[in-house]
Parts: sequence; structure tokens; C-alpha cells
Amino acid sequence: MRTLGLEVRTRQTQGRETPSPVERKTGVVSTMAGTKALLTLENFINGKFVPCSSYIDSYDPSTGEVYCRVPDSGNEEIEAAVEAARAAFPGWSARSPQERSQVLHRLADLLEKSLEDLAQAESRDQGKTITLARTMDIPRSVQNFRFFASSILHHTSECTHMDHEGCLHYTLRAPVGIAGLISPWNLPLYLLTWKVAPAIAAGNTVIAKPSELTSVTAWMMCKLLETAGVPPGVVNIVFGTGPKVGEALVSHPEVPLISFTGSQPTAERIAQLSAPHCKKLSLELGGKNPAIIFEDANLEECIPTTVRSSFANQGEICLCTSRIFVQKSIYSEFLKKFVAATRMWKVGIPSDPSASIGALISKAHLEKVRSYIKKARAEGARILCGEGVDTLSLPPKNQAGYFMLPTVITDIKDESCCMKEEIFGPVTCVVPFDSEEEVIQRANSVKYGLAATVWSSNVGRVHRVAKKLQSGLVWSNCWLIRELNLPFGGMKSSGIGREGAKDSYEFFTEVKTITIKH
Repeated sequence: MRTLGLEVRTRQTQGRETPSPVERKTGVVSTMAGTKALLTLENFINGKFVPCSSYIDSYDPSTGEVYCRVPDSGNEEIEAAVEAARAAFPGWSARSPQERSQVLHRLADLLEKSLEDLAQAESRDQGKTITLARTMDIPRSVQNFRFFASSILHHTSECTHMDHEGCLHYTLRAPVGIAGLISPWNLPLYLLTWKVAPAIAAGNTVIAKPSELTSVTAWMMCKLLETAGVPPGVVNIVFGTGPKVGEALVSHPEVPLISFTGSQPTAERIAQLSAPHCKKLSLELGGKNPAIIFEDANLEECIPTTVRSSFANQGEICLCTSRIFVQKSIYSEFLKKFVAATRMWKVGIPSDPSASIGALISKAHLEKVRSYIKKARAEGARILCGEGVDTLSLPPKNQAGYFMLPTVITDIKDESCCMKEEIFGPVTCVVPFDSEEEVIQRANSVKYGLAATVWSSNVGRVHRVAKKLQSGLVWSNCWLIRELNLPFGGMKSSGIGREGAKDSYEFFTEVKTITIKH
């Protein structure tokens, strides 16, 4: 049987699977569930794939069927990973930035050579379209390693001279130690590598916990580490749930920093567990991102971009637009064209290259997103297209998959939960506004402050509005164009800290000031 490009076979002993020699070396075990083979992952600790005593099911979002088993790790696995990371730290941190950079470049090259295999796996595991995985997720994962392989070579330290004291002052930055990295399920390899790359580039060793819902591409990356020249123990991947292995990682006294991307409730728990140890925290959380569309906006560019910013990756991106404010004079025109453009987006199975939207991550998440549509209807809002209005057509084998049509809500109040809470699905609300001052106040009226978009041909207005919006990122007349050198992160409940060339380097290092009297 061929699974994700690997030849594997199984043996059964007294009803339990035992790995073959090939399986032990590659870290993949194939097990049988009825007549279907399941992919079984293993943790990667100290440069080796390590079996786990228990596993949890992972579902194919497009069919609703179990297709993979993920280790249900806990304290034992974290202890082993900490031991490996601790032992690897002195040697890895002693390497020059140039030597570490070369390793990152080699890993980037290996990921790029495996782009198609990784894209196919990411699409099946997460539910996203194969087109998005091929054009965004995996290429950006490659870019993350190349970017930090380059940026680590160009940081400078500070130096001042006090003539009257005869003293020279300068700073040094050193890696912190073992970095705990927790990444989410929406952009699995993309956001995992966004953390791993700067952490190891700076000389840290890492213990990473991907989401238990989307673990396959992280496991696939592990198979490339040795060839890239990553020493054993520098990168350890431990799979499992947040309450079990996540808490074991966060609360471990020998893990001095945690980088987390995910939900606000989980971030609150991380902060609680980290407080007794005074850990460094980087928390990239959710958003309730506004798009502000003024009457002088270029609708030919605005509408397709705003459809994409609302529904890309099934709306499962923290930067997606979920509140659209349109100036009254163009509101009717915009709404008509926006709904028509939304209906052009095809919901289809992830492997269909013509699909614009794939499947949502899980049955529970699909039900959560649908519950917001029910709440909106109960409040008297209108659903213009999508859920409960249009018909979703799927192949018979995908009828139990977690699919949902892109949905547009209007006639909804700012106080509605649909306008206040992060839905994280293919749902957006469109409402009118009168003045610039009014829309700024309304855009800022939620607890989040991650991203915003402003559409206008008036440059002065764009600068004014961008300055007043409580958002860590503001795009004007575009969306999701990223400059990785610059800070990424949100205000208010959207997180703590920033990520980027300088910001990530500062987070993953400790600064020391040295004074020498001469």
C-alpha cells in the first residue's frame, strides 16, 4: 500500500499492530479499520520516531470518516522531548548563524521538492482546497525557512561609548533555550514553520505541538530533518491534545518561552500556567476584522478581493474579513454585486482544482458556525446567500463531509453576536455607514484588534482611518499582502507580542548589556 508517497506494510500480532522495520524507520504505521487502511503517526523525539501508548482519531473533513490516528501524548512524552532538547541545546546554540542558516536553507529546499506531496496531505487533512495548499500553504512554509535563514545573518547589536566615564557599553543576544511552540489547525505547516524557523535560526531547540486535528504535514516534515542536517533533539514534535500534552509542555519548568497561535480561551489558560514560571509569551489570537468601503472605492477590485478576504480557506483564517461596512451611497450596488460574486465561489471536495472553498475542519466546528446563522435569523437578520438559502451539491461519498456555502448576512445590528464574536467560518456581515468618524467608532467597538482593510481612492483618508483603527495590521485597497520583515500581531484581545524578522529574533533571544571600563 502507498500512503503519502511512502511504501508501508503492516503486521498483526494477537489483534494488535506492530510496526515493520520499514515502518519503524519512516515513522508511519498503517493499521486497518474494517477494510480501510489508517495512517498512524508517531512522535518525533531526539531525531527518532517514537511510538505512543494511546492514539486519537483524526477525521477527513471531506468525508467525515476517520483516516488517521494521532498520538495522544502526555507528560511522559514531554519529559523525553525536554531531555532531548536540553541535550541538543549546547551544540546547536554554539553554531554560528551562518551554519544554522545553511541548515534552514537545506530544509527549505527539501520541503520545496516535496511540495506536491505536502499539498495533497495538507488539503486532505485540513479540508482546504488543493489549489490553496499548492499556491499558499506549502510555498509559504518553504519561504518561512528561507526568510529566517537570511534574516538571522543581518541582525546588529547596540553599542554606546561614555567618554566621561571611560566606559564602552554594548549588547549581546543569546538563544533562550527550549522553545515551546503550539500551532493551530487552519494553516498547519504554514504556521508551524513560522515558529520553528525563527526559533532554531536563533539557536534554540524546540518542542512543537501541532493541532491534533491536522498533524500529518508536521510529521512529514520530520522525515526531512536528518537529511537537512538538523541534529537530533533540535526539533522535537509531540502530537496530542491541548488539555493533555499542551498543558504538560506549557507548565514544564525547563521550557522558558511559549509561542502560541490559536483561540483566546486557550491563551488565557497558557498565561495561567506560565505565570508561576515568568515565561516569555507570544500569543497570536483571533480577530473580528472589519473592511471599510468608502463611496470612492474601486469596486471592480474591491468586490473580488473582499469576497476572497471573507471566504478564503473556508473563512478559517484569523485575518479573514467578517464585518463589511459600506458607505450608504453605494451600499445597494455593493451588496448586489458582492452577493453575486459570492455565489460564484464553488464549494467542492478539496481535491477538485476548480473548488474555491473546501470543507470545514470538523463536525463540531461546522455546527458552531451554523449556530451563528440560526442566531442571526432569530434576531431578524437577512441571509442573502449561502446557508439555508442556496443548495449545496456534493458527490454521494462526501455527503457526510463538513461543507458549508459562503454566507452573507445583512440587516444585522452591531450588538449581535455575529458582529461581535469570531465565527471563523465562511460567514460575513454587510452593513451600511454614513460618516468616516462613525465607521471608525463602529469598527473599533469589538474586543479584537487584529486586522482591517480600508477601500478608498483618497490617500489622505486612508492614512487618517488607518491611524485611528485599533488594528495591528491595516491593508488599503488590498488584502493579505505580507512583508515578513515587519511586525505581525494584534491589539486588545487579539494577542500579545509581534512576529517578524526583528520581533521574532527578539522574542527567541535574551538581550544582555555589557559595560567595560577602559
